[in-house]
Amino acid sequence: MKSKGILPDTCAWIDYFRPGTTPLGERLEKALADEIVYVCGPVLYELVQGTKSDEERASLTHAMAALPFLEMTEKLWIQAGKLSAVLRKEGKTLPFSDILIAAITLEHDLVVLTADEHFRVIPSVVVDA
Repeated sequence: MKSKGILPDTCAWIDYFRPGTTPLGERLEKALADEIVYVCGPVLYELVQGTKSDEERASLTHAMAALPFLEMTEKLWIQAGKLSAVLRKEGKTLPFSDILIAAITLEHDLVVLTADEHFRVIPSVVVDA
């Protein structure tokens, strides 16, 4: 699937870095070779909080620094709030980080690479798994 780029969710990075192969980890490996892969604050935060040592944290942050980083602008914060409000009216309460990731992917016309089903209920978000 070609797009303007891929924004891997935390679960995709975990599968990628974990020993052994999974379909999601393999898909991210292919995306890193073939497409533009982005990182954003919520994913970086979740990855860093899961590191087990200073060495692992340094290695992770070094690897992530090689990727284009997408910031949350004031406009995106507002869009994320609107998106969450719409979903809540439909009875769908999603994790804060997933709403932020969705807003970023929608703003930049990206595909979110994830196994997380939350993204499939968000209108207009394109999911690759």
